[in-house]
Amino acid sequence: MTVRAIIEYPNPLLRRSSERVTRFDLDTQQLVQDLFDTLATTNAIGLSAPQLGELKRVLVVHVADDEYGARSYINPEIVERSGFGIVEESCLSVPNISGNVIRYPSLRVRAQDGSGAHFEEDIEGMHAVCLQHEIDHLDGKLFIDRLSWFKRFQFKRANRRRLAAALA
Repeated sequence: MTVRAIIEYPNPLLRRSSERVTRFDLDTQQLVQDLFDTLATTNAIGLSAPQLGELKRVLVVHVADDEYGARSYINPEIVERSGFGIVEESCLSVPNISGNVIRYPSLRVRAQDGSGAHFEEDIEGMHAVCLQHEIDHLDGKLFIDRLSWFKRFQFKRANRRRLAAALA
């Protein structure tokens, strides 16, 4: 079991886009296992490679008691979305803040598994919401980018010292 440190905002790695995985080797399998091991030590339902400091398009989702189980997604792409929902989100990389964001409650996703095999699946509910949140991480976006302007203003104001220290 390998539990790794989760990097936190304002670490600049969280703002960079991740690279597609082209080699499905032991390193990729170990990264997936590290993501699951680290996720298991939290109260969260998803985790992405950039949150462990790896700019690779890999994420895991495990929503307790949903029909999808613990799933890894490598090079995920959303190919269809439907519905409209407002959900309250938080993030391990942005501790001590939560807020309402707009997400699609139903998705069709295309991805690869640990061996590189392609798959497509329809997902709904919290699993779909979590997948969107984690794909945002792969694209260098954070859920705070999706908050209302006033909530973003409050967050930046409250974290002004942390931001200044990170930029120094």
